[in-house]
Amino acid sequence: MAGRRRWTREELVEGVRAGDRRALARAISLVENGDRLAAEVVHDLYPETGRAYAVGITGPPGVGKSSLIAALLPHVRGLGLSVGVVSVDPSSPFSQGALLGDRIRLADHFLDPGVFIRSMGTRGHLGGLAEASLQALLLLDAAGKDVVFVETVGTGQSEVEVIGIADTVLLVLMPGSGDSIQALKAGIMEIPDVIAVNKLDHPAARTMVKEVRSVLALDADREWQPPIVLTEAVRGENVAKLWEEIASHRAFLERDGLLEERRRRNLSQEVFAVASSRAKAHLVRAVEDDAELRRVLEEVEGRRLDPLSAVDEILEKVFRIDADGR
Repeated sequence: MAGRRRWTREELVEGVRAGDRRALARAISLVENGDRLAAEVVHDLYPETGRAYAVGITGPPGVGKSSLIAALLPHVRGLGLSVGVVSVDPSSPFSQGALLGDRIRLADHFLDPGVFIRSMGTRGHLGGLAEASLQALLLLDAAGKDVVFVETVGTGQSEVEVIGIADTVLLVLMPGSGDSIQALKAGIMEIPDVIAVNKLDHPAARTMVKEVRSVLALDADREWQPPIVLTEAVRGENVAKLWEEIASHRAFLERDGLLEERRRRNLSQEVFAVASSRAKAHLVRAVEDDAELRRVLEEVEGRRLDPLSAVDEILEKVFRIDADGR
């Protein structure tokens, strides 16, 4: 496209390292598009990462995750910390479909040089959501951000993988939503370190806190008991308290080297998550492009061949893996 600057690998690396917003924006765009140059830039900068504190913010759609981030931003900035935000929630007001009120609240943050906000999709990215989010987080880390918020919907395997890169996971729930309680019962409660029940004025807010506590009580042996904070994101109520609890979790992790241990485990799991995603994408393309493998699927669909025998045939042909997994 005419007028668009062509960045070299070295320029992007130096620009991101210096915290240049244009270089950072370009590098994250390359990440979204699955451009090889993005991988090269992350490769060069990776040894300089590990300084940013990553806070994953998850929960069902519409519970106020973005409003809570918008309320946390001025508080965290007031502490003298720079902030990055990566939103991978398609319903988030950080995306282009923001309501006017949300845009007005966010306008100051977009203009603040100490804040970098980016909404992300999965536009054709080979490794999908997990890979793109991890690379974006690493770029913001390398750019010198002290805190990075990663926002995602708390449903589905890919979202769990995204939240797996966080140091502290904040689960946001809203009273009066049956979906939220179902999310708790479905096992999402294994994930969070801190819980916010947003809309504290709601008549069912305190009832929800009791319900959440009863679910948490099932895992009473857990060393860290997730605190529950009632918040009102739009008015900024209890936002300072929420940040205190996030900071308390960080202090807990930093004792006895738990933070380093969690990060090492998260990074290893992320390697497997991205590798699995790429392998699946490769497998799907291989089957689509091979008439014999398509026939194998048709045999399964017609109940003439059982699924596990089909798996053996496909893996042997695509990955040269035999029925014993060798």
